[in-house]
This record gives sequence, C-alpha cells and structure tokens, in this order.
Amino acid sequence: MQMFKRYWKDFAIFWGLFIVFVAGVFFFFYLVSAGKLGFMPTFEELENPNNNFATEIYSEDGKILGKYFEGSENRRYMDYKDIPQSVIDALIATEDVRFYDHSGIDVRGLFRVAQGMLTGNSSAGGGSTITQQLAKMLFPREANQNFLELAVRKFREWVIAVKLEKSYTKEEIITMYLNKFDFLNLAVGINSAANIYFSTTPDSLKVEQAAMLVGMAKNPSLFNSVRRPDKTLGRRNVVLGQMLKYDKISQAEFDSLKVLPLGLDFHKEDHKEGIATYFREYLRLYMTASKPVKKNYSKWNKDQYAVDSLAWETNPLYGWCNKNLKSDGSHYNIYTDGLKIYTTLDSRMQKYAEEAVTEHLGGTLQPAFMAERSRKAHPPFSNDLTVSEINDILNTSIRRTERYRSMSSAGKSFQEIKKSFDKAIPMSVFTWKGVRDTVMSPLDSLKHYKSFFRAGFMAMEPASGKIKAYVGGPDYRYFQYDMVSTGKRQIGSTIKPILYTLAMQEGLGPCDQVLNVQQTFVLPDGTTWTPRNSTDKREGEMVTLKWGLANSVNNISGWVLKQFTPEAVVQMAHRMGITSFIDPVPAIFLGSSEVSVKEMVGAFSIYANKGVYNAPMMVTKIEDKYGNVLANFYPESREVITENTAFLMANLLQGVVDEGTGRRLRFRYGFKNQIGGKTGTTQNHSDGWFIGITPDLAGGVWVGAEDRSIHFQNLANGQGASMALPIWALFMQKVYADKSLAVPQRDFQKPNGVNHVLDCGDADREGMTDYDSSDEIFD
Repeated sequence: MQMFKRYWKDFAIFWGLFIVFVAGVFFFFYLVSAGKLGFMPTFEELENPNNNFATEIYSEDGKILGKYFEGSENRRYMDYKDIPQSVIDALIATEDVRFYDHSGIDVRGLFRVAQGMLTGNSSAGGGSTITQQLAKMLFPREANQNFLELAVRKFREWVIAVKLEKSYTKEEIITMYLNKFDFLNLAVGINSAANIYFSTTPDSLKVEQAAMLVGMAKNPSLFNSVRRPDKTLGRRNVVLGQMLKYDKISQAEFDSLKVLPLGLDFHKEDHKEGIATYFREYLRLYMTASKPVKKNYSKWNKDQYAVDSLAWETNPLYGWCNKNLKSDGSHYNIYTDGLKIYTTLDSRMQKYAEEAVTEHLGGTLQPAFMAERSRKAHPPFSNDLTVSEINDILNTSIRRTERYRSMSSAGKSFQEIKKSFDKAIPMSVFTWKGVRDTVMSPLDSLKHYKSFFRAGFMAMEPASGKIKAYVGGPDYRYFQYDMVSTGKRQIGSTIKPILYTLAMQEGLGPCDQVLNVQQTFVLPDGTTWTPRNSTDKREGEMVTLKWGLANSVNNISGWVLKQFTPEAVVQMAHRMGITSFIDPVPAIFLGSSEVSVKEMVGAFSIYANKGVYNAPMMVTKIEDKYGNVLANFYPESREVITENTAFLMANLLQGVVDEGTGRRLRFRYGFKNQIGGKTGTTQNHSDGWFIGITPDLAGGVWVGAEDRSIHFQNLANGQGASMALPIWALFMQKVYADKSLAVPQRDFQKPNGVNHVLDCGDADREGMTDYDSSDEIFD
C-alpha cells in the first residue's frame, strides 16, 4: 500500500512538473508572441512587410537601361509564376525539403539538429526552415546581443514563421524569400542576382546557375562567387547533389553539370555605370523635382524658375513622384517603390550614339587638340589669356571642389587650401585609353580634366517627339555635367535657320536673290554696328538665300533680319520650343545666346515634321511593381509653321549639306540621301555645333571644353563642321547600317502648293566651302 502511494505520488509529481513545463512553454510563447520579451511585428507589419524594390528603367525595345535604388537595396520584384522551377527545386531540396509539409517550424529538422549536436555530427544539417529564414530577413536581428537575447530571438523567429505561414501561401513565401535574399554585390533578390552574376534574366537561368545562386543562401559571404570561386563551385555541386537526391535532376544531368565551371558573366551595377547614364540621371532629377519656389533660384537663373514653374503645371512627368500619391496617401518613392519606367530611348541607337561620341572625341578631336600643346604657353589654355586670367579660372575651379568645401568648413584659409592643391598625391585619372593610376597634384588634376573636350548629343523622332538617343558627355563617371539638357552654350550660326524661317513664312523662296554686301545697323545709343564675314567670296554679287545660309554668310543674314525685327526672331524661337533667354538685338543672328542641345534639336525637328512641334519626350508609361499602369504620357504637340514653310526650310538646310558648310557629310562620310543641317561656330572656336535632320530622325551635337578659354587655335579644327558634325555622321552611319532599326533613307515630302524654284542653278554653287564664316562673330 505504501509502495502504491509512493507510485501515485511520483506519478503526480511527474505530471505536475510536466503540466507546469507545458504551461510554462505556452506562457513563454505567449510572452514572445505578445511582444513582452522583445519586438514582435504587428498583423499589419506581417501583412505589409517593408520590402524596398528598385525602380527599373526600360528602353523602348525592352532592354533594362538601369535602376534607381536606395543604398544596397538593388531589388527587382519578381512574381512566383516567373521564377524558374529549377530555382524553386534547388532551394527546397537544399534548404527545406519538407517545406510543403510543415507550418513554419520543422520538428523533424530540430530533432536532427539536436542529434547532430549530441553526436558531434556537423553534417546533420540546419533546422531553420525557409519560412524562418524569411522571418529573419524581414525582421533582422539586433546587433550585439548576448546568448540569452539570441536564444529569445530564435524563439521569436519561430513565432513569426508560424504567423507568416498563416498569412501567406507557400508560393507567396517562396516569392518573398527569393525577392528578399541579398546575394551580395548589390544583387538583392533572384532577379538582380541573375542579371549581375550571369547577365541574364531569371527565366533564362540554367540549372547549374540556379544551383550556384541557391548555394549562396547558406552563407553568401563565404560562398561569394567573385571572391571565392572554388568554394562556391563546391557549394554549387552540393546543391546539385541535393537536387539529384530528391529527384529534381537525373543522374546523367548531375554528372554533366557538376564538371561545368561557374560560367560567371559578372558586372557590377552602379548608377554611374552602364548605358544612358546621363539620360537616367536627368530623368531621375526630372521625376523627383519639387514644386519650384522662386527664392531657391539664383538671380542669374531666374529664367529657369519660369521654365520649371510652367513644366510643373503643364508637364505630367515633371515632378511626377511629388505630384502623385499612392493608395496610403504618401508620395511615390523612385528608389523603393519598384516602379517600371518605360522610356522612349532605343538601346541600339543609344549604343551607337555613345560609340560615336567616344570615337570622335577620343580618336580624332582630342589627339588633334593635344598636338597643339607645344604651341601654348600655359596649356591647355589659349595663348590669348594672361597669367592672371588663368589663375582666376583655376581659383574658381578650386572653390567648386569637394576638397575646398571640406577644408574651408574646417577653418582653413584659401591660401592654405591652395597650397594643398600643389602637393602631389596618388590618384586615378580618366584618359581616352582607360583609367590611369598616377601621382599628380590636385591642381594638375584640374588642368588635366579641363583639357578634355565635352559633347552633348541627342536624337529624336520628329513625328513622335520620342528621344531615341541621349549622350550628355564623354564619361559620366568623370564628367557629370549634362550637356544635353542642363548645360547651355552659345549656339553660333545654328540660330540662323530660325531667322530664315521668318523669310520663308512671308513668301520668300530659297532661290530668291539679294545683294551680298555688308549690312549696317543703327543701335539704340546712336552708334552703328556692321557684322563681318570670315571670307569675301562673292561679295558684291547677287546671291540666293540658299547660298547665304549654306555658307553662313552674315551679310545675307543681316539683310534678312532687316526685313523683320530681332523681336520677331525671338518670338519665333520661343514658338519653336526654345525656352532659354535670347536677347532681341541686331546681333541676334550671330548666336551669342546660350541654348541647350535639347532645345535646338526640338526646334529643328519642326522642319522635318511638316511644321508641327513635338516637345522632346522621355517616357511613355509608368507601372508599379505588379505591372499596373500608373500613368501614360503623350507628346506635347502644336503647329508652329505651315507645312509649306517647313518644306522650304528643309530645302534650305539641304543646301548646307549639299553645297555649304556641311558638305563633308557627302564627300567624307558618303551619305546619298536627303539630309538637312546647319553648322555653328562661336567666337575663338570655343563652341562647335551641328544640327542635322532627315524625315525620320533629328539630331544635334555640341562640342567644346569646360571653359571657353580652352579651344583650338585654328578654324580648320575649331569649326562646327570639324568638332560636332562627325559625331552626327558616325551615329547615322551606324543607324543606317543596323537593318533591325529599319530607319528609311527617304526624301522630304513636297506638299501641294509649293511653287518656289528649289534648284538655284550651277552658278549658285560657285564659292561653296565647308567652312562656317561666322567664326569671327564678334567685332
């Protein structure tokens, strides 16, 4: 009896302890679940985890041009249906073979881990399920935790995993996991990883590539394919072995795949790298612009305030992120909302444009300029500058550097700062033959970069307004100032077609003749001004308007201006889409006004589009990360001149190419189709321009140095026909050679009602040159 009582006593103690233990476990998990022992996400946080996705920029032909992302969050959203089965099979076979059978915690896996710990078998495997790993990624562990805190944190991850299983389907968990995982090297998510490591899309991943990426999930730092290819290869084969074990691949497939190399095609993603860098940066600034506030604009930039204010009110793309709200009432974030921006660029044309800029600047123009160094007292500056003027330029450049701002903030005087610019230090500098490691003083570095010619190039479709190619400079990594939209330079003779447009509009024709003599203007103060030409060819003769424009003769431009007024030219320029300030003075046709390449190309495209202006257009639509269309964009169009006037102007511009300053398009580059164009050269050859049009493409080029005091010493190299025209020519050669683009070489269509004589006869071809006579545009 006593033995029986003792048995029941022990039985009661055992079950009492057991009940207390179970109750304690339940109470412990209750405390964890309620957030009493540390952070526990709310239901809303579980339903809407903080997943940042990079915004993707697409070309019109479907290529990814680049992304906008915050910090290292280079993540591209991918739906479950688009994830390759090989990736899913590899992940489950390696990380969680009973994924579809558990509810967030794999009890058998935990027992396996415990057994491994007791037996010292380190190959027994881990116990974390895919869902637990996702919980850790969604709600990362705090840093510097002690053992007890880590233990509690592990239990919290169990609870979060169970809650995730209740909130999401298995497919959604897999999708979240593969979109969230950081594969290093700014490859966040399987979509970015496929692109960065193999330069492909997930749907094109091979089985062995999928296995390598999944293998990184164990420890991406250890199995980093870029730094530790051998270890990564071994881990990939472990994954392939798991896929074989669970019948996801056959023995034959395993045997053939395990001997393959990693086959990396790695490229690092950076906003300064890749294609269309200037365009992407301009688009980013344009879409994230805030409503203009007048006090934020400098006095010298007051005209830009008016332009931006108008864009804010009338252009849906300008400031789009700040003018549109998401469903939660917040503004769109271009870095984290995973937008898909479909641009008008064609990736093939963009490639050809960048190649053309590189070939001409790096292969022809820069070597010619460097050959002049021996004839300069203080290269790269022109000999017409004094030492004092050069020092002023350099001192201004010093004040614009980050080194100056940093040292000035630290209380250093300008003399102390300037002294530091004379001390040679190791650095890497840009050259056209590649980045060069050298030892150079910061001051010499400034001179080094000033010696390089810059360029701005843009091409667009006149009929649609779509920008097809956009190059803002030689290399965005080293020359970040955009010379297509942001930078403005004197336009020289490229303004003359706008003046001639007035003449054609009022009934004059290309072959109408005027006397080629100097024109004198009486200025408001009573003095007179007479523009000069750089040549006296055919002076005193009757010449046609076509000859006058083809040779950029100031005498003829002066005569045309006298038929109208400078104010009329300004009004026409603004109607043609030029928003920059143009001073209404008699010297207006010499092109001293500063205008952007984008404005000039948009204006000239009117001649190829039957008199209709289409504002240069960057984007056609924007989608959210799920593919829902958020906005569509359409060209801003208006009729500026009649179709007849546009055709007559196209004919005048053809004269520039056939018989004038653009003739090298024919004899050097071999173009046979109808092309209209205009060269431009400013004082001292500081700026070279060429705007060219065909019925299907309009393009414009500016070339010059950062400072106007850095330029060629002679007109042969310094004119627009030498500096800028070759870039347009090289680009168009490549475009026409690419049959996939199907850009026709057709004629400008003559409208009904044009009765003017267009062929001015052989006599009018006498004295034709390919020099721009406006090189001495200022007396």
